[in-house]
Amino acid sequence: MGDSGPTMGRLRSSETPTPIPRSFGLNRFTHSLWKDTLGVTETTKRHAKQRRDQPVRTGSDMEEMTAAPGAPDSGPLQGEFFFCDFLDPAPKGDLGTMEHPVFSLATRPDRRILEYRHNGTLVTVIPSVKGRATIHDKDILIFCVSQLMAAINAGRAVSRTLHLTAHDLLTATRRDTSGDGYRRLRDAFERLAGTRITTNIATGGVEVTHGFGLIEAWTIARKTRAGRMVSVSVTLSEWLYRAALSKSVLSLSRDYFRMRKPLERRIYELARKHCGRQDQWRVSVDVLHRKSGSASPRRVFRAMLREMIEADGLPDYHLEEEPGDILRVTPRDAVIEAAGRPMLAPATYEVARDLMPGWDVYALEAEWRAWWVETGRPRLGSPDKAFLGWLSRKR
Repeated sequence: MGDSGPTMGRLRSSETPTPIPRSFGLNRFTHSLWKDTLGVTETTKRHAKQRRDQPVRTGSDMEEMTAAPGAPDSGPLQGEFFFCDFLDPAPKGDLGTMEHPVFSLATRPDRRILEYRHNGTLVTVIPSVKGRATIHDKDILIFCVSQLMAAINAGRAVSRTLHLTAHDLLTATRRDTSGDGYRRLRDAFERLAGTRITTNIATGGVEVTHGFGLIEAWTIARKTRAGRMVSVSVTLSEWLYRAALSKSVLSLSRDYFRMRKPLERRIYELARKHCGRQDQWRVSVDVLHRKSGSASPRRVFRAMLREMIEADGLPDYHLEEEPGDILRVTPRDAVIEAAGRPMLAPATYEVARDLMPGWDVYALEAEWRAWWVETGRPRLGSPDKAFLGWLSRKR
């Protein structure tokens, strides 16, 4: 779903299964749960670590979702399954669903079939009887992709099938952990599995229609006596798994899950995708209305935008209305610093990639800038040396 990206197909599992991890905060109960539920032992051999220098991919075309088969020659290690055991990894969103309005912003079941065109490609999102997956259901995908990226950056084996504890998922995404919270989580899994996407792509004069889902399968691996799910296995769709392997993802603010209004989340995603680290992004309200996927009339959508502008609560970005029905988006560090903002040389980003292989250097830069502001914006004789020194201490 990106403008650029490798053509990757079905990825074969490694002959060596993934070990039960004990070094990332798993307690004895969780460790025992994986053994009891999945029949795995600690004697499983460990994978050899493997790193691969690969720049962060950018882009948003639907073609990346439906790339032709062809296994990559090298890449992250892969196993039969993957345990989500990283504590508080940086939230990551895939570029495809950040660009396109795949998820519903409605608070009631949305059973409408969504159709839209992008660069000559027709994209259709078909809900199940439970309704289209909502932008709050997307929390599950963000959690899974974040865990995969943390593992890839650490050189650990990954898989399309992930095993996770329901409580970890609920707490990481700032959700309610009561009985009702578990029930809503199950509903979210059902909507994600039931929502289907089809798109037509013309290659060599031949039009091919592809269909795929948001997740391929999910299973409640174990329940407590009260009936709550304890552990869950999720098999991601191949297009989403490829997005993680090719690093077609962007870091999100840790305050993302604190936003409760669906439109706020969607506007933040578009700002993160299109504005990123640029000084500004200007977009017409008409285009933003289409990109957001909002079902509200344009006048109502405009009114909601004005409420967001007045509240000014969007993480990382500041919104401003301009004449001509234009919305201007600027990063908050640019608003705060205005003048004297430290700039980095292009070569510094390459050195940063060598220091922090697999990391999003622009997300690291944003974190460094935030730290610089919090420490009183001291005068920097050499911003490049200051940034690289900060990275060295962070390693």
